[in-house]
Amino acid sequence: MSMPADLGIIDCMIGFPATDFSQYEFIRKQLRDTQSRDEYDFPVEYMFKNVPKELYGTENPIDVTLHEMDRFGVERGLIGCQGDVSQQALKEHPDRFIPCGNVDPNDGVEGLRQMVREYEAWGVKAFGAFPAGCNPQVPINDKKFYPFYAKCCELDVPIFVCAGVPGPRLKMDCQHVERIDEVMYDFSELVFVTRHGCEPWEKLAMKLMLKWPNLYYSTSAFAPKHYPDEIVNYANTRGADKVIYAGYFPMGLSLERIMTDMPKVAFRDHVWPKFLRENAMRILKID
Repeated sequence: MSMPADLGIIDCMIGFPATDFSQYEFIRKQLRDTQSRDEYDFPVEYMFKNVPKELYGTENPIDVTLHEMDRFGVERGLIGCQGDVSQQALKEHPDRFIPCGNVDPNDGVEGLRQMVREYEAWGVKAFGAFPAGCNPQVPINDKKFYPFYAKCCELDVPIFVCAGVPGPRLKMDCQHVERIDEVMYDFSELVFVTRHGCEPWEKLAMKLMLKWPNLYYSTSAFAPKHYPDEIVNYANTRGADKVIYAGYFPMGLSLERIMTDMPKVAFRDHVWPKFLRENAMRILKID
């Protein structure tokens, strides 16, 4: 049950320290409580201890992330393909970073064109979506999402979607895990990976993964000691091929925090390589 060394971890959610915290402005515009909107640099700061804010504003954000990856055995990381820093990282370090696009169904047909442009320009291996962060919010099973799911099927790439109660103080109904069931029924080819825990419906997420072959769970935004017991137990039994490691550096967690906690997770021996590497390699189609 020990975590193996020198595995070459694939992190399905990593990023770079930004110049400041303006990247969260799209969330702040929707917040109504003054604490989240005016007092926090990071809108979900109430949830996280020791957010690595000291790294923000660094002169060489790519070097900072690579340094942390090297310290803790992270071979490759899934990053966004928008923004100067991310695009520079993808150009200079294609062996370390995996491109991921982003979708907002409110963008309509132009959003679909953007998906194609990102796929052709960067060879994106996945897309991501944050239903509660869309303005206005778009429920996971809203028909506005359907052309974007169809485009993922057409491009043969997975989509990572936040599910469960959102961290920012936004309404949660749009991310109820039960909404995934309809999507999987309507898109049998779609590879759908949940982000951010699915709480408090992690047991339902497990049941849906048993039901739908192309539904997966990633551990983004959770320190390993807080991985839901239901998910760890599922990975140890029937779900070894379904649970995927994703971090949250530098948004809310340091890699040091994640990897210090990680060896204490009660995964069985056969689960570790799948969780930390093989499942991501398979769904992202990385040789």
